[in-house]
Amino acid sequence: MFKKFEKELRAFMTVKTKKTKVQEKSKKAVQAKSRAAENVRVVNKISPPRNLTKADDRKQKGPRLPQFAFMNAPGAAHDFQVGDTVEVYCDHEKNKERVRGWIRGIVVQVDNKMVAVQFRSNVFLTDGWMVPDRILWYPLNSEHIRPVPKKSVKREKAIPDY
Repeated sequence: MFKKFEKELRAFMTVKTKKTKVQEKSKKAVQAKSRAAENVRVVNKISPPRNLTKADDRKQKGPRLPQFAFMNAPGAAHDFQVGDTVEVYCDHEKNKERVRGWIRGIVVQVDNKMVAVQFRSNVFLTDGWMVPDRILWYPLNSEHIRPVPKKSVKREKAIPDY
């Protein structure tokens, strides 16, 4: 019984339909194009990818160089230390108004490229958000951060006794 069902299924699936004139013409066109493709001249042949071993790979690339491109000498213009007082140009709150200007802060963290400065009043990002922990990060070479000159202790001039 299963074989009979299988035969009927095959007969059903392989129903032949009459080809229209368009289908016959398109088949002839495809065959003509395939014949024409055999006589094509290749100008820039693309070579297949090569499998390089690790030894070949090293020889082609050369020695590995560090990826640093310094415009200036790598030494920092200012040597910031944790606890230093600095002035920063940013948006901040002054007399309950938001202003943009220089404000004093304390350096709380320094790494290879950035300096973290914490402030006593509210500071804002340029898109308007207030910074909740009042800490802003600046690159070491930023023009928006500068050290505060230390107050020089002026001695009172003693009146000399003559």
